[in-house]
Amino acid sequence: MGTIVLKDVQKRFGDVTIIPNANLAIENGEFVVFVGPSGCGKSTLLRLIAGLEDVSAGEIIIDGSNAAQLPPAKRGLSMVFQSYALYPHMSVRNNIAFGLKMAGQPKAEIDAKVAKAAQVLNLADYLDRKPRQLSGGQRQRVAIGRAIVRQPKAFLFDEPLSNLDAALRVNMRIEIMQLHKSLGATMIYVTHDQVEAMTMADRIVVLNKGNIEQVGSPLELYNRPDSLFVAGFIGSPKMNFLTGEAATKHQAHTIGVRPEHIALSDRAGEWEGTIALAEHLGADTFLHIDAGRHGRLTVRAAGEYHLGPGSKIWLTPEKGRIHRFDDKGRAIR
Repeated sequence: MGTIVLKDVQKRFGDVTIIPNANLAIENGEFVVFVGPSGCGKSTLLRLIAGLEDVSAGEIIIDGSNAAQLPPAKRGLSMVFQSYALYPHMSVRNNIAFGLKMAGQPKAEIDAKVAKAAQVLNLADYLDRKPRQLSGGQRQRVAIGRAIVRQPKAFLFDEPLSNLDAALRVNMRIEIMQLHKSLGATMIYVTHDQVEAMTMADRIVVLNKGNIEQVGSPLELYNRPDSLFVAGFIGSPKMNFLTGEAATKHQAHTIGVRPEHIALSDRAGEWEGTIALAEHLGADTFLHIDAGRHGRLTVRAAGEYHLGPGSKIWLTPEKGRIHRFDDKGRAIR
């Protein structure tokens, strides 16, 4: 089992409150991603679950028992950090086995667990190498292997791909998703990258200044954000926001429209603008448009768009794709 429930969890450092009051239920086998900007409290919340930080108040219930006062080793969780934290003088085999050896497990049992983890992670051919002989992605797999052999109730990942280049990040993202599918284990994954969150999660927990803004599936957050913050954080390029006349027309203080939900025309439309910049990405073109009193808007066009900087253009938001928000930044349903 690997259910984790947070009840009124708080974290304070002196007079500074980092986590005001967190409530969350994570089901066994779920892949849950904590996402938000730097300083939002996502890593702190993960460390509270792991036991690496003490809670100031509240309960952390793991498989039905309150573990808030238990040391990390007694919680049955395994954590994978941003840094690989491998022993450079040890082989891959011994790095993976280290925790089991320290726990005094029999050698035959250790060898079997290491062999199984190496097979799952495609490390069988590298067991006798040292970390310096591995690529960044392979080193991260060794760190994950060290977590797997402990057979934890849940895996905790703290921005594990931050040190990898773009191509390796994509590959490792796929490998972690496949690992989750094969193990069926509960996984909590922290990232500031909303693309990682959207592609990996069963559910996303969006944090803002220590508060849980919204919890839902990637498409729930994309299609029905509860606040301006979530609407602006989820989706790439980010949602366009308009106030004034454009919002008043829709009985809102602010309206939001995603770049992919705006139709373009060189003849007529709802908003007039001038293309300031075009980013050509092959499959898409991102147009940055000066729309007068509506400000700078971003529009995603499929393929290579035929107009360039300096061209006049008209924009029309798709019906049913306009998000409305009140003066407190909350969604109007």
